[in-house]
Amino acid sequence: MAGKFELYKDNAGEFRFRLKAGNGENILASEGYTQKASAQNGIDSVKKNSTDEARYEKKETAAGKFMFNLKSSNGQVIGTSQSYASASSRDGGIESVMKNAPEAAVDDQTG
Repeated sequence: MAGKFELYKDNAGEFRFRLKAGNGENILASEGYTQKASAQNGIDSVKKNSTDEARYEKKETAAGKFMFNLKSSNGQVIGTSQSYASASSRDGGIESVMKNAPEAAVDDQTG
């Protein structure tokens, strides 16, 4: 199964998206957007920027976990990963985004 974006509304009424790998695991999540069109633009930006390794900001959390942000060409964070136990797992998450995002379908769950 191929990866997909899920576009949804959170409990606060904001539009968000998450990228899921083919196995159903969440690999990237967005911030909240007040407009659906803004969330859709965010998805387009992830698709466009996901293949550029320079767009990934690798980080370590205060708790010693590993995560990454995907940034657009203007430096804005357009997606954030979950926390990983190891740097190699985080790097695998980046590879998964690079592989899944460009061709991922959008599952619009906003009704």
